[in-house]
Amino acid sequence: MKLLRLGEVGRERPAILDAEGALRALSSHLRDIDGDWLQSGGLEELRGLDPRALPRIAGTPRIGCPVAGIRKFICVGLNYRDHAAEAGLAVPLEPILFMKATTAIQGPNDPVVIPRGGEKTDWEVELAVIIGRRAQYVAQEDALSYVAGFCVANDVSERAFQMERGGQWVKGKSCDTFGPIGPWLVTLDEIPAPFHLRMRLDVNGERLQDGSTRTMIFDVPFLVHYISQFMTLEAGDVISTGTPPGVGMGQMPPRFLRAGDVMTVGIEGLGEQTQSVKAYGQQ
Repeated sequence: MKLLRLGEVGRERPAILDAEGALRALSSHLRDIDGDWLQSGGLEELRGLDPRALPRIAGTPRIGCPVAGIRKFICVGLNYRDHAAEAGLAVPLEPILFMKATTAIQGPNDPVVIPRGGEKTDWEVELAVIIGRRAQYVAQEDALSYVAGFCVANDVSERAFQMERGGQWVKGKSCDTFGPIGPWLVTLDEIPAPFHLRMRLDVNGERLQDGSTRTMIFDVPFLVHYISQFMTLEAGDVISTGTPPGVGMGQMPPRFLRAGDVMTVGIEGLGEQTQSVKAYGQQ
């Protein structure tokens, strides 16, 4: 299934994408797509539905983040061998974890805003994992059973805040609009083995990231297992699993986003995002 949420910010309603790519309303079957609904087994209740029997949604409504009320946005740094080489850094022996503020989360096609004082705003196409049920001390062999599905994420980063201002990376990762997620939550049955998915990111039509999840250092089952040793993962939590090479700071010379740029971000089987870039205060 491909699940999504449509409508104005704060007023999104649940929907599903049918086999022909048409939007179908789910409001008669559930209030919203959120952690409580996932934890209660909501996905299983939808499996018998025929999307073609649901009301068709006309037009092109705004697409919101496919999961409401996300409690934790956990990110993994330097999780691709070729990206670590690009950054000139050693391959980590254990996953590098950091948090991204949930106030950064937005819809997949909402504008990205360069923060006040931002000078080096960068892009990162990432595979996002959506947790489907409460997970604590999970065994690696069981880890995928705790996953509801996957999404495209763009881990937008202000490198000057992240690398030059001391302290934790979270400062450069958590600015408003720095967490586009979507367009869809693609359930695990459609992507049962997320180990060889093509990933891409274009800026103004130029392909800058062209990679694959096959170069991950720590794969999805290991990450779910590993993170659950340090914190309880709750239904609806997001794990953004790292990026392949081609980020702005890895360009020769380094290249960063400017107002007016357009990013197009996609992962095989998970859809595509498009974000225009605005300066802080720009309408």
